[in-house]
Amino acid sequence: MQTIVTTNSAYQSCLDLAASHYENFPVASRLLPDWMRPPVAAIYAFARHADDFADEGNLNDDERLALLDNYRQQLGNIEKGQDVNDPVFVALKHAIYTHNLPLNPFYKLLSAFTQDVTKKRYTNIDEVLDYCDNSANPVGYLLLCLFKRATENNVAYSNSICSALQIINFLQDISVDYQKGRIYLPQDEMQKFGVTESQIAKSRYSPEWRRFMETQLQRVETMMRTGAPLATILPGRVGYEIRATIMGGMTVIRKLKKQNMTKFNAQPRLHMLDWVKILAGTLYYPYS
Repeated sequence: MQTIVTTNSAYQSCLDLAASHYENFPVASRLLPDWMRPPVAAIYAFARHADDFADEGNLNDDERLALLDNYRQQLGNIEKGQDVNDPVFVALKHAIYTHNLPLNPFYKLLSAFTQDVTKKRYTNIDEVLDYCDNSANPVGYLLLCLFKRATENNVAYSNSICSALQIINFLQDISVDYQKGRIYLPQDEMQKFGVTESQIAKSRYSPEWRRFMETQLQRVETMMRTGAPLATILPGRVGYEIRATIMGGMTVIRKLKKQNMTKFNAQPRLHMLDWVKILAGTLYYPYS
């Protein structure tokens, strides 16, 4: 007999996932108003699981695509008002109907994770940003919809922040992504600076690599600063959550810049002192 998943238990499983999975940026943190944390956790759980379908384990590409198609079907069930029983979709359905969230951003996320399986190289920065428009920007847009602040200007700021965060992840996971057969760096800029795939395969540091990475890190820092005013536009605890996210992103950029002076980049970890500084930055925000 199938166990019926309650809305409360479904939300709790999403909150538990958000709390247990390490991220360099706050996810459904207690900076948010209490009413926002469950739906934000539901959005995160949907994206986290779907991302894992594309990335984790020893599945072949067809198996990964089948799992993503199943998620599309379950979104379709929500769209049709049909019953769902997977905890992620029970929570997601409640969040979508309670807060009148659009479904298109969720489909865009699935499009990005499908692209992870089917596209392994990116010709230029425009292709990278197009990927970000599906993989990251929908999350920021959904948060603005939750808060009823999805104005044109706010969405533009949010897109800049979200795309920057996505590219930061690419820059800190270069070796990890390569092991999965993917390179999210613009191929034309690699060629311009004399960086090769063989160099990435060997994690080999060189002056050419340092200059290439300087360009990538400067671009992403500019993107983050472009979106930073959103944290002062959004009031109250939501604004503080955005501040913490931006401070976390800028902290990772600084760590990557420091690494880039002497060695091939690897994922930097944020330590207690970093989080103290991030918290201080939410109170005395330097990017107004």
